[in-house]
Amino acid sequence: MRSKLPDVGTTIFTVMSRRAAELGAVNLGQGFPDYAIDPRLAQFVAQAMCEGYNQYAPMAGSMLLRERIAAKFSGLRGLIVDPESEITITLGATEAIFSAIQAVVGPGDEAIIFDPAYDSYEPAIRLSGGQCVRIPLAPPQFAYDWDRVRGAINERTRMIVVNSPHNPACTTLAREDLDQLAAAIGGRDIIVLSDEVYEHVIFDGREHHSVLQHEDLATRSIAVYSFGKVLHSTGLRVGYAIAPESLTTEVRKVHQFNTFSIAHSLQQAIALYVDENPGMWRELGPFLQSRRDLLTSLLEGCGLHAIPAQGSFFQLFDFAALSQRNDQRFANELLEIAGVATIPLSVFYAEPPKPGLLRLCFAKEEATLRLGAERLQEFARDAGL
Repeated sequence: MRSKLPDVGTTIFTVMSRRAAELGAVNLGQGFPDYAIDPRLAQFVAQAMCEGYNQYAPMAGSMLLRERIAAKFSGLRGLIVDPESEITITLGATEAIFSAIQAVVGPGDEAIIFDPAYDSYEPAIRLSGGQCVRIPLAPPQFAYDWDRVRGAINERTRMIVVNSPHNPACTTLAREDLDQLAAAIGGRDIIVLSDEVYEHVIFDGREHHSVLQHEDLATRSIAVYSFGKVLHSTGLRVGYAIAPESLTTEVRKVHQFNTFSIAHSLQQAIALYVDENPGMWRELGPFLQSRRDLLTSLLEGCGLHAIPAQGSFFQLFDFAALSQRNDQRFANELLEIAGVATIPLSVFYAEPPKPGLLRLCFAKEEATLRLGAERLQEFARDAGL
């Protein structure tokens, strides 16, 4: 049979996590917390199932949950979002991204993404029949070259995908970046897909700038979010998309034939949990910033140079002082010799830059971070540092 994605294999996250389990390595690679969720969330899930929320939820999502999302955006962002016509509950953010791309991009269209890019973007674009145009963000600042963006836009450009806080670059978009984006696409039929799953995981007093808050972008953007990130429970697989009614209508046309609806009991439980914890959004940044700071402090002096993360679950490290190998070979060496799983940044690029960088996840138990850092420090000592 002819493959539609002949060059796509198993994701690096799956590979590294599987090998980490086989080797008994500390998994600082894949971005999932290893600490327990709030027991109240589990109680609400059980309660919802006992109360009968076990059949299909509405295709667009539980109205109770959509109303809670609308209330959040009103309270935190000052935005009026219609829960009936502008919010769609999806199977995690990945399905929201996939459905949005299938709804907007067609054969012959082009979609611009920025390298390093999260790995689900390009396959979704290719499956839609579109062509992916990749524009690099150069480390260590990972700044956007808006002149290059303007040069890449043509009559076939149908979508631009942005991501803030960025995974894996760990940077955040400034208001000026959104202004530049709006100016670049002004007067053109181009939709913005904004991956904002880490909107609350932002550090050092920074502010999240959403496309939904930008007057020139809000009417032509689809923004994507994840409860898995907010609730420290990536296995929930409950996300959502917010867009103007005209775009939401198109996203739902794909969503209804993709996953149709999302686990009803989980949606009910999340809505009840949000009711009971109205301030949880504000707690995420400080909590995870403390984990970022712990990891970077534990790794001082071992030859891994931190590029301070502005947001997300991740921290990038330059390993040039430890090795001149490419990042994939070095990541394998750390896994097999040091017993620590990491993610090489080059897998997120079409044309990776040099030198290489590693991405480590700090959304872990303190004990996990300490053990991983201890093994990396020992590796560095054996290397003569």
